[in-house]
Amino acid sequence: MINQERLLATFLDLVQIDNPSRGEAAIAAHIRGLLESIGLAVEEDAVHNLLARVPGDGEPLLLNAHMDSVAPCHGVRPIVADGVVRSSGDTVLGADDLAGVAAIIEGVRSTLEHGRPHRAAELLLTVQEEIGLSGAAAFDTGKLQARTGVTLDSGGDFGGITIAAPSQDSLHVIVTGRAAHAGVAPERGINAIVVAAQALAAMPLGRIDSETTANIGIIKGGDATNIVPERVELWGEARSHSQEKLSEQVGAMVAALENAASAHGGSVRIEVTHKYDAYQLSEDMPIIQQIAAALQAMEFEPTFHVSGGGSDVNVLSQRGLQIANVSVGYREIHSTGEYIAVADLERSAELVARLLAV
Repeated sequence: MINQERLLATFLDLVQIDNPSRGEAAIAAHIRGLLESIGLAVEEDAVHNLLARVPGDGEPLLLNAHMDSVAPCHGVRPIVADGVVRSSGDTVLGADDLAGVAAIIEGVRSTLEHGRPHRAAELLLTVQEEIGLSGAAAFDTGKLQARTGVTLDSGGDFGGITIAAPSQDSLHVIVTGRAAHAGVAPERGINAIVVAAQALAAMPLGRIDSETTANIGIIKGGDATNIVPERVELWGEARSHSQEKLSEQVGAMVAALENAASAHGGSVRIEVTHKYDAYQLSEDMPIIQQIAAALQAMEFEPTFHVSGGGSDVNVLSQRGLQIANVSVGYREIHSTGEYIAVADLERSAELVARLLAV
């Protein structure tokens, strides 16, 4: 039923379109054209989220994936060898996001081509997922008729179902010291990089416990080697399945920054933003049982996982939808070694088609 050659061509086309978060206009236009070419009406909001409707029987099923990739995602040149798709250069392939998009498009297209009765569907393809699920948060879910759905945005073995994911807080930090000439009067300066370094050395980071992680991912500061740096900016995050532990972790990170600034006579400004809430799903939820039945019909035994990462499900489930994230089989997420098997792409599209069958 699934046209593997067409599916692969769609995926290869998608990954070659630059699609950084907040820069999805081009890929949204391409995907919109694909959806309209198969007869779907498509709505596009101000940030380029796409909503398409598939006429059919009964209450629609929501099919969700996202269109943005993590950097470096410019100039991706995919290669296919031994049944696997990889990036040919120092870029992230984009299977984390675009495999789900391609599978949804092919699953819907194959369903419509075969002309058999099928369930109605709504396709929600979001932007800015990689920077805190901002696209899903901005989307007006009041436009949806669907109350249940499937997100295709998880890695690992095909057919894994995510039943829990953490909350996330983000941190933006500005450390301020005092500039001075590094060779003439360094003692007059307060080195903001040193302040930040001391804070990071004291800060709990990495895997804190089985439910909690934390990371400082970006540091920017300094102007020249002969100037004691006055300003450093840091961006980081903390995640936990426990809101209490998340609050404690963020508090520890803030305290480390404030203590280091105080010790050196500098100052620190910290902005903490709550990005999204944790969720936990029951394995007997009807949509999960429907996904499990479809996987078993494909001779895959579903497995249930607790994730350390967020997805659009975090936002959509908080807005009253019963929705689950399913693995499409990509590996080495968010690295230049990311890859996906062509067979898993095909299986993901087949899963979509089976979920639409009535």
